[in-house]
Amino acid sequence: MALYSEKVMDHFRNPRNVGVIEDANGVGEVGNAKCGDIMKMYLKVEDEVIKDVKFETFGCGSAIASSSMATELIKGKPVSEALTLTNKAVAEALDGLPDYKMHCSVLAEEAIKSALDDYYKRKEAK
Repeated sequence: MALYSEKVMDHFRNPRNVGVIEDANGVGEVGNAKCGDIMKMYLKVEDEVIKDVKFETFGCGSAIASSSMATELIKGKPVSEALTLTNKAVAEALDGLPDYKMHCSVLAEEAIKSALDDYYKRKEAK
């Protein structure tokens, strides 16, 4: 049995939504000191809908694939729906991750929630 699913390998080799959104109105960064992975998510939200999302990830293939899939799962969705994204949903969308790599999907969930927190803080500050 292969260690990683075809979806994990595809999102690792061909990650979607990589980069920076210069005028992002929500930015979140999280990391895992144990494994060294760092994820940064950028959101462009208009009318409570995620119009664009990009990421930068320093980490293993599972971290990159998790970031890529997470962005695909929330792009074009209402903020309220993005807030409900779980690491389990990210892992399931990738057709699974090895148990010892599940922390990568947790980081993807946390990065998105951190960016959404930042979005709400900026919105309240206006």
